[in-house]
Amino acid sequence: MSRNEDPEGSEPVLPRPPPSARLRSGPDPFLVVCRCFSVITSLTAILCIAVNVLSAVRSFKNGSDVFDGIFRCYAVVIAFFVVLAETEWGFIIKFWKVLEYWACRGMLQIFVAVMTRAFPEYSSSQRDLVLLQNIASYVLLACGLVYVFSGLLCIGLLKRSRQEKEITREQAVKDLEELERRREELEQMLLAERG
Repeated sequence: MSRNEDPEGSEPVLPRPPPSARLRSGPDPFLVVCRCFSVITSLTAILCIAVNVLSAVRSFKNGSDVFDGIFRCYAVVIAFFVVLAETEWGFIIKFWKVLEYWACRGMLQIFVAVMTRAFPEYSSSQRDLVLLQNIASYVLLACGLVYVFSGLLCIGLLKRSRQEKEITREQAVKDLEELERRREELEQMLLAERG
């Protein structure tokens, strides 16, 4: 008598693989924190874009300072690269490998923050715009400093290795689910042949 047979001699009992629920643990808290920080940085960079667009429009509209308007246009373009870097889209990282490293990404954010803060105009009609410039630039400056220090501590490398593990785990769960589905199909075919 084999170990997989019922003592009464009925059909063999096939061992069940462990359920895929055991492989599925919750999301990695470190990656969740990194994603949240990335969203905050993206939103701040978008605020910098909006503030610089408003400043450029006012500069060109009033004709007060064309050079400030051109400077703001450059700040918009570079802030757009910050937003793209935070998406970590494979296409962007492929062509601008330097944005994969957190210290470099942080320096880019600090540069955009400085460009956003530059040339504040303190007139009573533009006090709201200056306040937005200050908020956007200081928050992006703080994000950039966090990125630089995290990059120097190799936190970006740790994040990439955890992302690879998460992708591997997700693929293992999918493979196990596929195997379970195929096993059920084979069991049903076996029962249909015997029945």
